[in-house]
Amino acid sequence: MSDDKTAPSDSTIDPFNQLQIIQNDDGTITRNWTNFPRTVATPNIPDEHHHTLDVLSKDVPVNQSKHTWVRIFVPCQALDPSSTAQLPLIVHFHGGGFVVLSAATSLFHDFCSNIAAKVPAVVASVEYRLAPEHRLPAAYDDAMEVLHWIKKTQEDWLHKYVDLSRCFLMGDSSGGNIAYHAGLRASAQVDDLLPLKIRGLILNYPFFGGVKRTESELRLVNDPFLPLCVNDLMWELALPIGVDRDNEYCNPTVGGGSKLLDHIRMLGWNVMVSGSSEDPLIDRQIEFVKMMERKGVKVICHLDQGGKHGFDDSDP
Repeated sequence: MSDDKTAPSDSTIDPFNQLQIIQNDDGTITRNWTNFPRTVATPNIPDEHHHTLDVLSKDVPVNQSKHTWVRIFVPCQALDPSSTAQLPLIVHFHGGGFVVLSAATSLFHDFCSNIAAKVPAVVASVEYRLAPEHRLPAAYDDAMEVLHWIKKTQEDWLHKYVDLSRCFLMGDSSGGNIAYHAGLRASAQVDDLLPLKIRGLILNYPFFGGVKRTESELRLVNDPFLPLCVNDLMWELALPIGVDRDNEYCNPTVGGGSKLLDHIRMLGWNVMVSGSSEDPLIDRQIEFVKMMERKGVKVICHLDQGGKHGFDDSDP
C-alpha cells in the first residue's frame, strides 16, 4: 500500500456528474435515474402462450415506513404442480456505492433473473435505504430486518418454493460489502434466525476501502468505471459523519478483522470472493481474502484477468 492519503486525478472527472447526482443544501442528494433504466417485475404466471419465460418476479414490501422491499425471483420450473423440490435461497444486495441504484435497476434485475434460472434458486433482491439520507449502518440494519422477515413471512413464493436451510447472502460491489457485514451480524444471531440457515457468502468485487491508497487504486486512479474521486465521494456520502475510511464499515481488515469472523469459521460457512485485475479495488479484495484465510475461514478467491469493476452485472 501507498502511504499517500491523496492521489493525483484527472480534474476533468466530476464525480457528481459520473454518479448522476446533485448535492442539496440540506445534505440530501437528487438522483438522476434516466441513465439507469429500471425493469418492472413480472409476477403473473405465464399462460400457454408464454413458454419462453424462464423466471417470474414480484415486489413484496418489508417495512413500509422505511420504503424497503424485496424483489423475489422464482424459476418457472418451480411453479410446475408436479415439482415438489424446494430451492436454495439467495438474498441479493445490489451495488451503487450505497448512494444510487435499486433492486429494480435493469442490470440487477437481469442478473438476479439469470441466477434464478441457471442455478436454479429463488432470489430475494433487497431494496435497502440509500445514503446520504440514511448513512451506514442503515443498509446493514435493513439487511438484517429482511433476514428476520424471511424467517417468519408467509409470502407464498418464499413459503412454497424455498428450502430455508440453504440460504446464501450475495452482493455486488457495495452490495458485497452489505452481504459481508450482514453475514457478520447473522453469524452472531444463528438461533434467532431459525429456521433460516445461512450457508455462505458470495461477494462479487466487494466495495472496501481505507485511508492508505493501494497500488491498484493509484494505478487505476482515473479508471473510467470507478475513478478514485468517485470512490472517495461515495464513501464520504455513505460513512457516518466524522469517521474516516479506516472505519470498519469501509476497511474490514482494520485491527486484524472482526472478531465475528470466528463465528463464521466455526459455523463452516463457505465464502467466495470474485474480482478482476483491472478493478481499482482488486488489492483491497486480495487483502480481504488473505485476512479471512488467516482467520481460518473457508474462502475461495476467483480473479479474472482484464475485467473491470462490476463486470458480472454488465456481462451475465
